[in-house]
Amino acid sequence: MAESEDGQEKSEEPSEKKLREAREKGDIARSKELTTFLMVISAALFLYFFGSQMIASFETIMVGGLSLDRDHAYDAKKMLDNMLALVVTSIMMLLPFLLLMLFVAIVGSSLLGGFNFSTEALAPKFNKLNPLSGLKRMVSMQALMELLKALGKFGLVLAVAIAFLWYSLGEVMSIGSQSLHAALAHAAKIIVEAFILVSLALIIIAVIDVPFQVIQHTNKLKMTKQEVKEEYKQQEGNPEVKARIRQIQREMSQRRMMQRVPDADVVITNPTHYSVALKYAPDSMDAPIVLALGVDFMAAQIRTAALENQIPIVQAPQLARALYYNSEPEQPIPHALFKAVAAVLAYVFGLKENKKQKLDVSNLDIPSSLKTAP
Repeated sequence: MAESEDGQEKSEEPSEKKLREAREKGDIARSKELTTFLMVISAALFLYFFGSQMIASFETIMVGGLSLDRDHAYDAKKMLDNMLALVVTSIMMLLPFLLLMLFVAIVGSSLLGGFNFSTEALAPKFNKLNPLSGLKRMVSMQALMELLKALGKFGLVLAVAIAFLWYSLGEVMSIGSQSLHAALAHAAKIIVEAFILVSLALIIIAVIDVPFQVIQHTNKLKMTKQEVKEEYKQQEGNPEVKARIRQIQREMSQRRMMQRVPDADVVITNPTHYSVALKYAPDSMDAPIVLALGVDFMAAQIRTAALENQIPIVQAPQLARALYYNSEPEQPIPHALFKAVAAVLAYVFGLKENKKQKLDVSNLDIPSSLKTAP
């Protein structure tokens, strides 16, 4: 298994981030053997179907180039025009074949790894000029695989060519008894058929090379456990730092809430574990607003601030829990708790007007779904 420069084992599959960065650098799985096979078989099939037309065009070009009349021989301009016409005809004859090869080269190289253009891959890399690095590449697994592929292609092509010639020996020998034109056509047919057969044999090399390139590329990009941890920290942030940030945010939120407690009209408590400070101004608010809420130590701080500012404290355990679990600071209370909170506020406002009344907190209208923590 591959190891990193510091000796750690690369046992983890490459992450999406590492694959994306490698792709941006132009480092993707490629199989030259697959592209070579597709180009060779495409060329063979093109010659099989259109070779006769190309030979006829080539014959016309050769005849036109060697057949000169007196005017062309003594007129340089006519000679030049004739040569240019032959060049244009030759280009037009070869253009479909060249366009096909260009198309197959682009598509073939994109079949494995997809189409990718990277300017970073085009940039010169001076570290490749290092003799030690070059020697290391020469004795690497990649170099060994390239050598085996080269030997395999040579042996395979040689074996297929010998087998084809042995099978077609009688047909080849019969060419000598044919007319020149027929012999040339027959020879061309045999050559193209041999070309196609040899091209098809290359698919064996491509089938072996494609999975090898994929596996090798994946192994090269594998990560150590430490690299995975570092990448997670970079993407998600250091857990210790994030925890510290959350703590600071909570402390700032608590300070803001404590600053609002003196503005409250009532503090509803559990009586010891939960505290919720509410404010309601009938002329400017559609519903009571939660100014502060807290549990345990924060709840004690809210009660202390309420006592210091002479804010009424109402002990309503179920309502305090319902408000704590279903409300947010600086937000209106839930609609389902309007009746219960209205009863508490009516009681508090009555106390301010010196009205003698009692509040039965056990009979407050609190939906059962809001009585417990979600």
